[in-house]
Amino acid sequence: MNAPSASAPSANPLQQLENQLCFPLYAASRMITKAYQPLLDEFDLTYPQYLVLLLLWEHQERTVKELGDHLALDSGTLTPLLKRLEQRQLISRRRDPRDERSVIIGLLPAGAALQQPACKIPEQLFEKMGMPQAEFEALRDQLTQLLTRLR
Repeated sequence: MNAPSASAPSANPLQQLENQLCFPLYAASRMITKAYQPLLDEFDLTYPQYLVLLLLWEHQERTVKELGDHLALDSGTLTPLLKRLEQRQLISRRRDPRDERSVIIGLLPAGAALQQPACKIPEQLFEKMGMPQAEFEALRDQLTQLLTRLR
């Protein structure tokens, strides 16, 4: 087997992994989700289920479309996780009487009861990250701006 020749063309810098924005975002997202999981295990929740509950703790009711838009999840991903939350009696699903095509997701008492004990999750994750609060807030704001631009 021959070694690559010294005159072989070098890769285009735009095609090198370390120059990509997508990879550190992807890897960081996976690592943060992984860091959340032990904290969510106490509540028997997946990360996407936790995100749904966060929105419902804030708004009490949302349509499936609103949840999907806010979480950047399609209905094919959202519907099964909503069904699991409904089976656990954390949420309710009902047709909107004004528009039968729309399904309203509501928070049930058992789901609302998780809000207080789950308040510690963001603090615990923040401690795991070991990032100064100002740096954390700046990064969050930059990522929020990026999401807004991409939508």
